[in-house]
Amino acid sequence: MRAFHDPRSLAHDPDRYFRRGALVAHPEQAQRYEVLRAAIDGAHRLAVPDDLGLAPMKAVHDSGYLAFLQEAWGRRAEIPDTGDEVLSGHFARPHMHRRPVGMIGLIGYHLADTSTPIRAGTWDAVRASAQVAVAAADCALAEGRAYALCRPPGHHAYADSAGGFCFLNNSAIAAERLRTSDALAAEPRVAILDIDVHHGNGTQGIFYSRADVLTVSIHADPATYFPYFAGYADEVGEGPGRGANRNIPLPHGSGDDVFLAAIADALATIDAYRPGALVLALGLDASIDDPIGALAVTTSGFERAARAIARARYPTAIVQEGGYLCEALPRNLAAFLASFDEGSRAR
Repeated sequence: MRAFHDPRSLAHDPDRYFRRGALVAHPEQAQRYEVLRAAIDGAHRLAVPDDLGLAPMKAVHDSGYLAFLQEAWGRRAEIPDTGDEVLSGHFARPHMHRRPVGMIGLIGYHLADTSTPIRAGTWDAVRASAQVAVAAADCALAEGRAYALCRPPGHHAYADSAGGFCFLNNSAIAAERLRTSDALAAEPRVAILDIDVHHGNGTQGIFYSRADVLTVSIHADPATYFPYFAGYADEVGEGPGRGANRNIPLPHGSGDDVFLAAIADALATIDAYRPGALVLALGLDASIDDPIGALAVTTSGFERAARAIARARYPTAIVQEGGYLCEALPRNLAAFLASFDEGSRAR
């Protein structure tokens, strides 16, 4: 399998954040890139993609939001006492929808939380991560499968906002790239299967009113777990997109059997939709060993999941989402990709 990555992912380097009232090590550290890359080095064909500019991002994200991400660090002088992070304590609510002009207001308008800071290298890192997703989408159509080592992750990012460690929605960018490709001109529909422990709320939000991208998310029940405000089974899409969104929330602590049954259920939904290609939003934080996870999937469970998804026979762009620093993280990635290759060869 060809695997795409970009060392610029290291440029976004949050180190601490507040969790449950305490200042703790940030889960989405730059070291994640190094650990994930080391896990695939030698086993897959690694490549750093060309930068194709802003067009693939603009196909998914609001232009004003992209301008904000590019300009925020350079405008940090507008915020009194700013250190090495641009953050706000003022956040917009649904009934507070006016987009302000000043940077303090813009931060609260475009950022959902204080765990997703903008730092000196953030724009370079998230732009590189998006390009990695685009390259994997193109390669998946040409070769049947490809892996995108996207870091920072993306599935909590909406068209015009960041949150949950995510700035640009790499999975959505990959899906839109696939959908508009010449290869899918006869059947321009794409499915996204998100198996991160957290619901892909940003991805859902981007495609919620559309019928040409099916979004299916398997995740820990959000009633008491991030992202809290989305990810429930009764969220099925709206307008033209009604029926093109499916959430499969799992009880906290669910292990391999429950996880694999949900994947089989999700694949049946995807098969009925008949997409031309698949984006697999690969979150390894469903692991029993993940430091912020809520499920109990083992390495064997990830291997079995990979084989099942590979045997679905769709051109597949595997986009890295969550999965945080622990001893099991590189082992789970290596095992998943090796098993996906195995399942692909068994077609």
